[in-house]
Amino acid sequence: MKGVFSAPGDFVYFKSQVPLHKIPIGTKQWRYYDFGPKVVPPLICLPGTAGTAEVYYKQIMSLSMKGYRVISVDIPRVWNHQEWIQAFEKFLDAIDVHHNYKSLLQIHLYGTSLGGFLAQLFAQHRPRRVRSLVLSNTFLETRSFAAAMPWAPIVSWTPSFLLKRYVLTGIHDGPHEPFIADSVDFVVSQVETLSREDLASRLTLTADAAAVGSLLLSDSNITIMDTNDYCATPQQLKDQLNERYPEARRASLKSGGDFPFLSRPDEVNLHLQLHLRRVGLEARPDLVRGTPKDDGAGSNPSEKNDEKEDPDNQPKDDGGNTESPSTESQLPAAPESSESHSIDDQLLSNAKFCLIGQQNIMQQPCALMRKQQTMAADIHLQFALEILVLYLVGSLYITSNYCWKFRQ
Repeated sequence: MKGVFSAPGDFVYFKSQVPLHKIPIGTKQWRYYDFGPKVVPPLICLPGTAGTAEVYYKQIMSLSMKGYRVISVDIPRVWNHQEWIQAFEKFLDAIDVHHNYKSLLQIHLYGTSLGGFLAQLFAQHRPRRVRSLVLSNTFLETRSFAAAMPWAPIVSWTPSFLLKRYVLTGIHDGPHEPFIADSVDFVVSQVETLSREDLASRLTLTADAAAVGSLLLSDSNITIMDTNDYCATPQQLKDQLNERYPEARRASLKSGGDFPFLSRPDEVNLHLQLHLRRVGLEARPDLVRGTPKDDGAGSNPSEKNDEKEDPDNQPKDDGGNTESPSTESQLPAAPESSESHSIDDQLLSNAKFCLIGQQNIMQQPCALMRKQQTMAADIHLQFALEILVLYLVGSLYITSNYCWKFRQ
């Protein structure tokens, strides 16, 4: 999959238009995208264990053109939940997102899976900084994940390829419809970019025993957006979340898999807009340059913007907080691509997928191959972990035996 995957056309366009920021804050390195009018309180997107800041590029492209400010961040290398809360607060201060008592600059958090859990923890411990939450396929406590990872104490010593295999085995296996298959391929390509320390840190946060306490945030400022087909988060944990916030708004997606923000971007973006309007966040389409006032969907790039922006240099920008109005509030219309599709197109493709028998025949061997690969990966992972444990036990035995002989 690593050699076959090619980046979608709209993602290539996104990288050419939206700069990637990299800033060190203390001992933490932050990677993030920040796009849209700076006077608007931001919607901050937090990915799951397998996600990066890039996975929310469809939300950045769509919502920024409508006058919203969207920030997508990578989860930094933190090793416990308290460290996460402190690091995220320092990050907000560093990028000039300060809270005040008039709630004018409070943030809105959109988190999926692990990102949703971390968003709730931050809202619990820093209630004055959070205005609203959008939670997708997430959970309230980590006990079940800790029980499924008995080797969590040695996760920081585990080789990178084993950590990647473990993360990828959590993604639902089997035949997928085209849009969901594309979302899985994209996320897998992002997992390949993560370092061993990044993966170990995220798995530690997932397995570290913790639970979300009561929030001062009203349920009316929370939207729960779950997929009804399948995801890595067990249904029992999703039910616990719904029971905790009984008055929260429900936004159910009939399908979408683990990554609906990629496979169902139009539906997700619509629910995000409705949520932000409901909690009182007003968009500023008048601050989006190069966009007709009667249509926020985008327009052709201006000649002036073409002269100022270099598509080859933009993705490599690590300019920290340096921003210019011409680049941070303007995103020309993306070229037509197979990844940009409406809900009607998705429904039509789903119907074709169900009716045409040849596609199902073609997918059966692929499903069998994926299943075999998953079984082989599980065997390799178990075998490698056993070797690692035996190595550690053997090292301790040799060391203790040597010490005993030395004392004699």
